[in-house]
Amino acid sequence: MPTRIVSLSPTHTEILFAIGAGGQVIAVDDQSNFPEAAVAVQTDLSGFEPNVEAIADYDPDLVVFQVGTDLVPQLGSLDIPTYEAPVATTFAEAYTQIEQLGATTGHVAEAAGVVATMTADIAALAASLPPSETPLTVYHELSPDYYSANSSTFIGQVYSALGLQNIADRAEGDSGGYPQLSAEAIIDADPDLIFLADTKCCGESFKTVRGRPGWQDMTAVVDGRVFEMDDDVASRWGPRIVDYMRQVAEAVVAVRELEPTG
Repeated sequence: MPTRIVSLSPTHTEILFAIGAGGQVIAVDDQSNFPEAAVAVQTDLSGFEPNVEAIADYDPDLVVFQVGTDLVPQLGSLDIPTYEAPVATTFAEAYTQIEQLGATTGHVAEAAGVVATMTADIAALAASLPPSETPLTVYHELSPDYYSANSSTFIGQVYSALGLQNIADRAEGDSGGYPQLSAEAIIDADPDLIFLADTKCCGESFKTVRGRPGWQDMTAVVDGRVFEMDDDVASRWGPRIVDYMRQVAEAVVAVRELEPTG
């Protein structure tokens, strides 16, 4: 069982602490800012541009990171074990990674418990929504230049699970799930709900959205359905995604309750 874990992935840092392996983590990257216990071991290590020598200086017996680097062979040459995982695109993939980290760190039962809780909570949230013949439409904003996430992404799956219709699904071309929309396309789509996942990074808010040319007359803006979300939670596929999903579900319920009946 590893006792000197270095995590270079904010999502996996959250997972490690959630499954009870936090005490085995000795260092995390500069973007791992949750939970508070992780901040206590935060370093200037980068998961985007990892420095093998700097990582090795911590004498780790497990390094955790996302796919997209050449760390496996480099750390392998130093006999340092690794756990490499891709960005999850479904709940099932996220659950698998949680279970894998549980097995790798000696916390199988705890990991299974986290997965069971997430599964039950997500199912309950989906079931809590009132039925409707017409799905609400949603725009998820990643950046002020209108990058979004369609239903093939993990965050897109959250909206799909709640019965929302994602306007980013209409974008043409291969965007890897993250198309850049135009202001005109968003205005024309006139989504019922807007979720801003660029509040921390870029300072976006209901006020800034309302100030964009042409946006002030959009349904979501007029009706106050622009929601300022936590960028970090929106971009990670760990246990806190349930909190994000709960916020979205509450927004959907609020809109549905205002709809005429009969």
